[in-house]
Amino acid sequence: MKMLKNLTETEILSLSKEGDNEALTFIITRYRTAVEALASKYSSSEIEREDLIQEGMIGLLAAIKSFDYRKGTAFSTYCYTCINNSLQTALRKVNRQKDVPRGNVIPLEEWFAETGSTSLSAEDSFLAQESVSVLTQQLQNELSEFENNVLRLHMIGCSYSEIADKLSKNPKAIDNALQRIRKKLKVVSF
Repeated sequence: MKMLKNLTETEILSLSKEGDNEALTFIITRYRTAVEALASKYSSSEIEREDLIQEGMIGLLAAIKSFDYRKGTAFSTYCYTCINNSLQTALRKVNRQKDVPRGNVIPLEEWFAETGSTSLSAEDSFLAQESVSVLTQQLQNELSEFENNVLRLHMIGCSYSEIADKLSKNPKAIDNALQRIRKKLKVVSF
């Protein structure tokens, strides 16, 4: 981290685009307060503050990945625009959903089954991939190997006793691990 402080923002952004997680974390940390400040402008909306911050962080990640210094714009300007656009898009989506009559809503699984389509838009696919990548990295750093195994099995639908059998532990150890995981997940952000 000390090495990054001696680099220009453009150099740090280049490192993050090349897959340097430390550089990515450095930029995210630097701009997190900007995300929170922009999200607080919309505090009277129907979206909770934490959800707004998450939407803003998605905008920040998109800005980091797509920024091109050769276009002559400062990263901070570009970043604020991307964050604000992400927040406004989230607010528009919520407002559109509010106007949909409840009887006309089709669960996503049924829609996929009816249409045979499982594709996302390019933007949604990119954002989902980036979010999953960052979240996966943070989970690997925050959770122990045992907790990661418990979480994976729990996410695929295994019961406490099934997880306990597969990991040669008792169900109480699994319950304790899931409680620790829940606490750790509350502080994980991206």
